[in-house]
Amino acid sequence: MEPDPDVDVITRKPKSSNPVVVEGFPGVGLVGSIASQQMIHELDMEYLGAITSKHFPPVAMLLEGRVNMPVRIYESAKNELIVVVSDIPIHPNIAYVVSKSLIDWAVSINAREVVSVAGIPLEAEKHIVFGAATTKEGVENIKKLVEIFQMGTISGIAGSIVTECASRDFPAISLLGSTRSQNPDPLAAVAVIQVLNDLYNLSIDTEKLIKEAGQIELEMQKLAEDIRNTVEQEEEPPHPLSMYG
Repeated sequence: MEPDPDVDVITRKPKSSNPVVVEGFPGVGLVGSIASQQMIHELDMEYLGAITSKHFPPVAMLLEGRVNMPVRIYESAKNELIVVVSDIPIHPNIAYVVSKSLIDWAVSINAREVVSVAGIPLEAEKHIVFGAATTKEGVENIKKLVEIFQMGTISGIAGSIVTECASRDFPAISLLGSTRSQNPDPLAAVAVIQVLNDLYNLSIDTEKLIKEAGQIELEMQKLAEDIRNTVEQEEEPPHPLSMYG
């Protein structure tokens, strides 16, 4: 299958032979982003590569003086696990091509399943994880761990990814952590991680997320605002420059 010229998945060959691919893109409550970053940190995952596109906002991510790609891919060969994490939102206009390129790549590395992690707005006392799957077997596997999403829609890149999987009859599940606001919600991410721990026999620690939820919320909110400002500046029409001021 020919790669899409608008999106490149640039990685070295994974060590995993049949991995689960988990993706977390910014969305409601930044649940996918926070959960993915915690998985990468706690499992000490290795950098595998990145996804690039001419349609992504022109921004470089900095961490302790190092320049990072905005959409990164990590691997834990020990756990047969690959995690895709993004610091930038994916515009609806390119969600399809990003999803298609990502699933093309997942198929090429012999992935056994794709997991899409996102948030869902819900006024509830506790954090609930809703789940859906592209196969009957997938629904059976998750139904004791989540509230099955009986009817509704999954929007944004998270919905586009599982739709792309469904169109190919490729195994995928969607895990949606409920959150009561648009603000970053580390505790919703904790609820999703606990499901992932049970589902794939992982041991991802969530204590730091619980203890530092307030600080993490502030840091993630600042990052989201910085990126939003960058995107808004990019979308503004250019102003003519006067040669003489």
